[in-house]
Amino acid sequence: MTAEYPHAVRAAVLREAGRPMSVETVRLRAVGPADVRVRIDRAGVCHSDLSLARGVLAQRMPAVLGHEACGTVVECGPEVADLAVGQRVVPLWITPCGECFFCASGEPHLCAEGSARSVEPYALTGAGEPVYPGLTVGAFAEQTVLPRAAVVAVPDDIDSADAALLGCAVTTGVGAVVRTAGVTKASSVLVIGLGGVGLSVLRGARLVGAGRVIAVDRNPDRAEPATVAGATDFVFADDRAKKTVRALTEGRGVDFAFDCVGSAGTIRDMWSMTRRGGSCTVVGIGGKDETVSFSALELFHFARTLRGCVAGSLDARSDLPRFFDWVRSGELELRSLVTGYTTLAGVDRALDELAGARAIRTLVRPGEDAA
Repeated sequence: MTAEYPHAVRAAVLREAGRPMSVETVRLRAVGPADVRVRIDRAGVCHSDLSLARGVLAQRMPAVLGHEACGTVVECGPEVADLAVGQRVVPLWITPCGECFFCASGEPHLCAEGSARSVEPYALTGAGEPVYPGLTVGAFAEQTVLPRAAVVAVPDDIDSADAALLGCAVTTGVGAVVRTAGVTKASSVLVIGLGGVGLSVLRGARLVGAGRVIAVDRNPDRAEPATVAGATDFVFADDRAKKTVRALTEGRGVDFAFDCVGSAGTIRDMWSMTRRGGSCTVVGIGGKDETVSFSALELFHFARTLRGCVAGSLDARSDLPRFFDWVRSGELELRSLVTGYTTLAGVDRALDELAGARAIRTLVRPGEDAA
């Protein structure tokens, strides 16, 4: 132990992309004046974690992944006056600085410094190597240390499992509907890719009162969870999918479409299934080598809007209370997203199940691993 890194906790450590993680003891940095130390109660295994673990997205190593979580404050820095030990919180993987161009322009989800902590060491391995927090949080561990500005308090009547899902998947998907695209009541909606985010987009469409809501996936087992989430129609992703979607929308295509996969092929499919003048939103995170092509004529002729969506275009610190209200009222049902629980030792298996579309959301209970 050292004064700079005094807190020994167990974590799932990723040392090389594409290789299994190892559960080992790391030492967290000391809590600074404006920091909190958080015990992780639940952490969702997200597709972004899979992309980091497999090398699709860059990540400094060794790293502790996990960014979608709910935890309990176990220590506060002396300058933290509005939180106390025992308060549950949702960590934020994008923390707006409040000062950059994007924050000043009302786009805190695009903050220039919002992800800076992901390249800053926050812990040491037993051998003294610096450890980096995947997507700034490092939730696949018993505890983490974060700035006070990087957590949002969770009301006492909100379950920790529900709160954890609000750390990424649900807020991204619902936010894409209500904030990024601005889906209107009675409009037609298409969602391609029915993982945790895609199923959350369906929930968002139901929240705003969309009319026909079409879910598309290559896994027929996703038909039932899609219906539970709010889809009126499930379409299998094959060569006939485009014709089927058009047949369901009087030949026009949908008003609003969301691609929750992020591949060049699914983005083009989304574009083709959208009506003239409609809205296309890319929510899934694709690889840097995925290239999508459009002709100049079709961009003019179809007059569609194509946009990206980062974190649901939300300011989580001000928007999360609205999500808590939806959960509290029952308008936003989340528990059916959870398909399993595991410990730190099971994170690799949970990632494999996510990659194979055998799971929607596995929740990690870090404190249940044996010492």
